[in-house]
Amino acid sequence: MDISGFKWSDDPVALARSSETDIFVELIGGADGPAAAAVEAALRAGKPVVTANKALIATHGRALAMIAETHGAPLLFEAAVMGGTPAVKLVREALVGDQIEAVAGILNGTCNYILTEMEATGRGFLEVLAEAQALGYAETDPTMDVGGFDAAHKITILAALAFGGAPTLSAAEIEGVDGIELLDIRLAKDLGYRIKLVASAVRGPAGVSVRVHPALTALDHPLARVDGVLNALFIQSRKIGRMFIQGAGAGAGPTAAAVAADIADVMAGAARPVFQRAANSLVEFGSVSPVDSLGRVYVRLLVRDQPGVIASVSETLADAGVSIDSFLQKPAQGAGGVPIVLTTHLAPEATIAKAVQAMSLLPSLIAPPRVIRISLI
Repeated sequence: MDISGFKWSDDPVALARSSETDIFVELIGGADGPAAAAVEAALRAGKPVVTANKALIATHGRALAMIAETHGAPLLFEAAVMGGTPAVKLVREALVGDQIEAVAGILNGTCNYILTEMEATGRGFLEVLAEAQALGYAETDPTMDVGGFDAAHKITILAALAFGGAPTLSAAEIEGVDGIELLDIRLAKDLGYRIKLVASAVRGPAGVSVRVHPALTALDHPLARVDGVLNALFIQSRKIGRMFIQGAGAGAGPTAAAVAADIADVMAGAARPVFQRAANSLVEFGSVSPVDSLGRVYVRLLVRDQPGVIASVSETLADAGVSIDSFLQKPAQGAGGVPIVLTTHLAPEATIAKAVQAMSLLPSLIAPPRVIRISLI
């Protein structure tokens, strides 16, 4: 393609302020640096901004919203979450007449591809990650994806839209998939679950809980059926009930479609608060204490093959006040011991943590307990 007829600018801030710029589209990426400077400059100049930059919105969303509303400039970011699948528009616009109680999704295609391939092919995490990098699904440094940070940016934005708050990345609890082993994927399936990296935002009596972590998801749940690089979002609201959308979460085509949709909204004169409420009234979410959170977990113990082990595990849990929902003892070749797997009933997460800590001190254990949450969405 011949681009010689187009103007080129080496300074994105100057381009943002230029009188010839009607709409500023930012696809640089990154929470700070030239992307942040250019977006702020465009908004202060009263120019509409369309961005696909999830890190920028999750980190500086409230400040940018205040600038945008002060200067009467739209700030749109559909492409920042789930690519061309209209998650932002659905939460911000279509459900404005309802009260959202929870949003949960598979928001990172790289992690979903890795977990899908591990289960389907029986290969380990590092081997499948290398394949994902070769296919272009994962970066050379995959930390942002496999560490859960990419999904955390996205669920932070959705939480702000769903609950009328300021994006609060610091309140998100983040755990990636780099610790997931093939043994856990197999044992979870034996128990009727599939392991997914689930990003969730749930409103409860103690506040809004924002989390990204591997989770056992029941095989008949819509999120468990999302394979490969696809993204999906599950929404629970008071009036409508349950909704589910699925689609491409990244890539040139989906991102371009979402950016074009935002540009069309600007041209149509659409106007609304960036995060449901006026920016100066937005309040950041606080972290929800484990004392105030209820949960269920999968616990995998690797123990020596000796009498009394199961009894000691059961007694330890009972002493901590945690009851067992299901129990599985299944020999695994090459595991180095006998895997014992259990799932718990609902209990305060602080109590569960106390029980796991007590189990880690049992003399029969060969390795520390492996704990994975069970999705409650």
